[in-house]
This record gives sequence, C-alpha cells and structure tokens, in this order.
Amino acid sequence: MSKILIIDDEKSIRYTLREILEYEKYTIEEAKDGEEGLEMITNNHYDVVLCDIKMPKMDGIELLDKIALLEKEVQIIMISAHGNIETAVEATKKGAFDFIQKPIDLNRLLITLKNALERSSLVTETKVLKQKIAHKSEIVGFSAAIHNVLDDIEKVAPSEARVLITGPNGSGKELVAKAIHEKSARNKGPMVEVNCAAIPSELIESELFGHEKGAFTSAIKQRIGKFEQANGGTLFLDEIGDMSLSAQAKVLRALQEKKIARVGGDKEFSVDVRVIAATNKDLKKEIAAGNFREDLYHRLGVILIKVPSLDERKEDIEVLVEKFLGDIAKEYGTKPKAISKQAINFLEDRSWTGNIRELRNVVERLIILGAEEISLEDVKRYAI
Repeated sequence: MSKILIIDDEKSIRYTLREILEYEKYTIEEAKDGEEGLEMITNNHYDVVLCDIKMPKMDGIELLDKIALLEKEVQIIMISAHGNIETAVEATKKGAFDFIQKPIDLNRLLITLKNALERSSLVTETKVLKQKIAHKSEIVGFSAAIHNVLDDIEKVAPSEARVLITGPNGSGKELVAKAIHEKSARNKGPMVEVNCAAIPSELIESELFGHEKGAFTSAIKQRIGKFEQANGGTLFLDEIGDMSLSAQAKVLRALQEKKIARVGGDKEFSVDVRVIAATNKDLKKEIAAGNFREDLYHRLGVILIKVPSLDERKEDIEVLVEKFLGDIAKEYGTKPKAISKQAINFLEDRSWTGNIRELRNVVERLIILGAEEISLEDVKRYAI
C-alpha cells in the first residue's frame, strides 16, 4: 500500500486530505510544519509527500532543498493558496513533481497523485534494475592478472582516451568496457554497443551512421545510427576486427573529424562520442594480411587493455563460481547451492577454452542437475 505524508500547518487541511486519501486506500501520516516533515522524511520511507508552501519554521521551498540533500526517492507535490507561475516554476526546478493550488480540486489531486505514484514506482524499478545490471557486470577476482586489468580501468576511465580491449572470446571484454563507461564522466550518458561481427558488411555503415529515407531499396524511413545514439556517451564497437574495410574508413574519418553523415545524406553532424573497441583477433596480423587499417588501429588503440583468459587466472575460479551460484539462484528465485572444495579443485584443474562464459554455463548446469551440495561426482558428470 502506498504511503503518503501530508505536511501542512492547517489542521483542517490535513484532516480533509487524510479523509479523502484513506478512503482511496492510501496509508497516511501527517506533519504540522516543515521541520517536523523533514524529520519524518529523514527517518521513514514515503512514496509521495503533499507539502504546503507557506508554513512556520521552514517553508515548502526550503524543505525541497533539504529533501534534495537526503537523496530520497520520493515524489513531492506542492500545495498552496498563495501560488503563482514563478513559485510553481521554482518548485519544479527544485525537484517538485507538480504544483496544485488551493482550494484543491479533488479530481486533479487524485490524478496527480496517481501519476506521482507511477513515477515513484518507475524510479524504484529502474534503480533495482541498475543494481542488478551493475552486480551482473561486476568484475571479480583476486589474481594478479585481473588486478592489472582493474588498475588499468581505474586509470583510463576518467580520461577521454579511446581504448582497445583484446582477449579471447568469453573472457569478459564487454565487462571491461562497461566498467570504463561507468567510472567515466560520461556515465550519465548512454553506452551503445555494436557487435560488428553480427551485422552483415553491407548494413554496418547504416547501423553505425544511420541512413536517410530512400538511401537504398529498403530504406523506407530515416534511421538514426549508433554514433548519434551514443552522443554524449560511449560507443562500444565489439568485434571490431570483423568490420569491413569500407566501414573502417568511415569510422576512421568520424574519429578524426568528430563528424558523421548518414548513408544517402550530404549533411554532416557533429558527434561527441568516446569510442571503446574490442576484438579477439590479433589486429597486427590482420593489418599484415590487409584486413584491417593500420591508421584505424592506432586511432583506436590509444590505450590497450588485454583481458586474460580464464586459464591465465585459475585462482579466480572459486570466487567466480560463488558469484555465479548466487547470481543464477537469484534469477531462478531459489536458495543458492553450496559446492564442495573437491568440486572446486576439479574445476580449477581443467582447461577453459570458452573462458568465463563457459564457466558460467557449467555452473548453471550444475545448479539444475546437481545435488543440494554440488559434489565432485556432479562436476565429473556434468561439467565435462
């Protein structure tokens, strides 16, 4: 049940609002002034606060400033008989969800309240999802190899330098790219990913730069490309070694001039994008074979980060298994399973050609098919 705090120095207003909102099945609490309201918000969770502006001790506008410092996920609806356009604008700038004048229109109040609660729910869901994503994307391990990668991330993330991440398939190159973005000044902007290996060569330019209507047969409407979508944020070019030479030339030009043009269009657009690229290929060999542009390699590889294979960091297998046991149990809504030390030792002794991705798949298989405590016999049976 949604919880609402009413802050108003007029007892009759508080009583009337309580009567109306309790009838609508909301849980209601009251505060007689801004100071009492601030104390209650500090110590409790509310979905929405209905707050008067003109009050003794602390007015509603000052209270808005204090609530902002608390970083509470609460929607504030301001209510006043003395409001004007300037007051409403100021309240909104300071974070108020809406502004309602007295005498209160009941229908307007209930509609605004419904919208505020929907926004509160959306904010909470978004926060939970971000926490889940952050947890899922966490780089874990204590080995020297992974410590070096984490150290590089901390150093390079605050800069604007382009980064080229190398390493075998399944080793966690995407996690490194996400960590760099999250620790950068661009973390409020988007991170847009392009898997260059998954897009046909004839479509990669349209995917990256967009196209104008009529640029080719199937271009029935204008399309915004990944460079424009990532404006103000980070563009992650995964499997860059599989990009066609013609697309490489356009990417090089975009990096040099910080401008792009859509396919079939003449107009150029400025873009503010940090590019992070990744590949499992040896690009120097690809350059020698004529498959990759050397000038693009040097543009992309201002900073080089090599992600180790799982076989190069076997001392991290135990902590990775424990993480996957917890993560997968949460996904399934079950209690995490335990695993015996002998089973861990067996996993540490085998070779992992598929790296972390393969390890996670094996752990999921063991959760589904293994005993309550995953044993050595379970691992021998299901992990090979």
